Amino acid sequence: MDATVKQRRIVVVEDDAAIARVLQLELQHEGYHVDLAQNGVEGLELALKEPDLVILDLMLPRMDGMEVCRRIRAKSRVPIIMLTAKDRVPDRVAGLDIGANDYLTKPFATEELLARVRAQLREREPQDRSIVYKDVVMDRDRHEVRRGGKEIALTAKEYALLEYLLLHRNKVHTRDELFNGVWGSDFLGDSNLIDVYVRYLRGKLEEGFDEKLISTVRGIGYTIKD
Repeated sequence: MDATVKQRRIVVVEDDAAIARVLQLELQHEGYHVDLAQNGVEGLELALKEPDLVILDLMLPRMDGMEVCRRIRAKSRVPIIMLTAKDRVPDRVAGLDIGANDYLTKPFATEELLARVRAQLREREPQDRSIVYKDVVMDRDRHEVRRGGKEIALTAKEYALLEYLLLHRNKVHTRDELFNGVWGSDFLGDSNLIDVYVRYLRGKLEEGFDEKLISTVRGIGYTIKD
């Protein structure tokens, strides 16, 4: 994985279509890209394509989760969170012993799974916290932004708004959501301020470039799309 902050890709291997769909929606809502597999063979194939994390059910058709985990671990250090209805200690120990990084028994709270996903990804965050999006590079340590190699001077709030949009790409954000995320819920102001700052950002980031960065979704808000 390169030393940039980018959209994380998670492979979910789960044969229960309803559970898989819920996990997909929840993870996408958090800003992750999700690849689904409904059997162990497909899951193994996806897991070996260098995702950032694998969520792996134990009971799978074609190849069970234990074997999938064993084969992944033979070739990759990708973090694996194993899901299972089996809650006996020997089952959990067996899963961890063959290489799973974490183990969650069904039924589980989605919030807990998301927290465990964040914890596993945090442990593997690169030291360079730059965000790279197309020809835009945001150096979060130096607080600098460049586009096409050219440094773009941004105010603190312009920088914070751009950072929020880049870190949560492919999600449409309402003005209220952006306002709370950048200014904070305690700040007394009008969420229409977002329109003003988006205009500032567009003027600085898009002028002289063919490709636009920030998209308007009429009646809802703004987004940056991959």
